[in-house]
Amino acid sequence: PGVAEKMLKILERPFKLAGQLVDVSASFGIAYFPDHGDDSVTLLQKADVAMYAAKRNHSGFEIYSGGLVQGSRADLAFKSELLQAMACDELVLYFQPKIDLRTGRATSVEALVRWQHPQRGFLPPDMFIPMAEQIGLINQLTFWVLKKALLQCAELNKTGSDFTVAVNLSARSLHDIRLPGEIARMLADAQIKPSMLILEITESAVMSNAEEALEVLQILDKMGVTLSIDDFGTGYSSLAYLSKLPVDEIKIDKSFVLGMVADQQAAVIVRSTIDLGHNLGKEVVAEGVETLEMLDLLSEWGCDTAQGYYMSKPLPADKLMQWLRESQWKVTG
Repeated sequence: PGVAEKMLKILERPFKLAGQLVDVSASFGIAYFPDHGDDSVTLLQKADVAMYAAKRNHSGFEIYSGGLVQGSRADLAFKSELLQAMACDELVLYFQPKIDLRTGRATSVEALVRWQHPQRGFLPPDMFIPMAEQIGLINQLTFWVLKKALLQCAELNKTGSDFTVAVNLSARSLHDIRLPGEIARMLADAQIKPSMLILEITESAVMSNAEEALEVLQILDKMGVTLSIDDFGTGYSSLAYLSKLPVDEIKIDKSFVLGMVADQQAAVIVRSTIDLGHNLGKEVVAEGVETLEMLDLLSEWGCDTAQGYYMSKPLPADKLMQWLRESQWKVTG
């Protein structure tokens, strides 16, 4: 353990690679001879089990024990199931409309992934996305969502409307330097203008490695992709860092929106955030709108866009198309 701790501290220091400052992290698995095995193959297998436990627990390192085996097998089984789900279209995208409060029309949708698991049934994202992050599949999952979302955006725009589609990015995806290139390829394949893709990122995701995240965001901004700060107001750097980020909109966290009718403090936060966003030249989106009273207040305060159950719950693609034709917020009419 002492050696592992020293190595972790050394690896915490940024270093230069080809002229670029690089931050890395590591996870160590430890197996002892002869306690855990008396040959190299066995020791490596058990060290590998301990390493995956360290990744799962975000502990830096773990020493092998028999109790780790069950968790390791579960991780491997889940990884295999999720890879199969992406390959066999067990994953599905739902879309929640966003309403332009200036026109009263739907202009955008947010893509939200769900898993139709063959044994466990319909799984919401909080039941598999955290695990996907822990076992290193979050980038593959993000690329799957991006590809499907852009293709759906292309379908929406066949009606002649300029619809945009929003996709959430995890911290790990945001710090992947391959991301802009992959997005450029997907945009070209779907024949979608970059401005029609909105990438939603959280403040905490940016600040987990601000310098690296800023580099990726600047590339995406130059490409013309729309960038949005999600869950605004819940991070610890809202005012200090916002002006430095090349973002186009901020999205007020639903915890404030849900409380703004009954809680004067929440109302002040929402109204102040709208003013702040506009003063910084950003569009402002409010999520979590569940009543007409909330919608009317947001309109009165000058909020640009609203999203929430009052207008529509997330819908599968076919139901979305029906909603866009028949709802009071339909594109035309």
